[in-house]
Amino acid sequence: MKDQKIQGPPFLAVLFLSWFYTGKAPKAPGTMGSLATIPLIYFLHDININIYSLIFLILALYVSAVLITEHIQKKFSLHDPQWIVIDEVIGMLITWAFIRTTSFHHLFLVFALFRFFDIIKIWPASYFDRLHHGVGTITDDVISGLYAGIVAKIIITFVP
Repeated sequence: MKDQKIQGPPFLAVLFLSWFYTGKAPKAPGTMGSLATIPLIYFLHDININIYSLIFLILALYVSAVLITEHIQKKFSLHDPQWIVIDEVIGMLITWAFIRTTSFHHLFLVFALFRFFDIIKIWPASYFDRLHHGVGTITDDVISGLYAGIVAKIIITFVP
């Protein structure tokens, strides 16, 4: 019998799910994945993406992330591994969609609020976080992004 190589997840899946390997950071991979979303936000702002295209992008990333995450988690018997940070990317984009500006203060607010809500996981994010499939792994950050976006919009609207 020939020696078989033990292989991990495919390169492109890891590249996407780890958001270009930022999820492989030795410390705080979720924070690194969130920070690594900022260049994408700048790019989307620079090309003046409209809200409908942004929503389409977020939905496309979400569906892709759920399907690929589900496959990888099943095939390799994983549950929400820390190196998967595409959910942070999606959550940051959702938060940013509420304000769509790129001033330092606004991006700091997007980052800080998203990380806060991602860490504390207010229901139903906490429910999805406990699920052992792709939808659970990704959706908790979608919900955290919605909470963070709403709070960011309120702050930017009412705080001078």
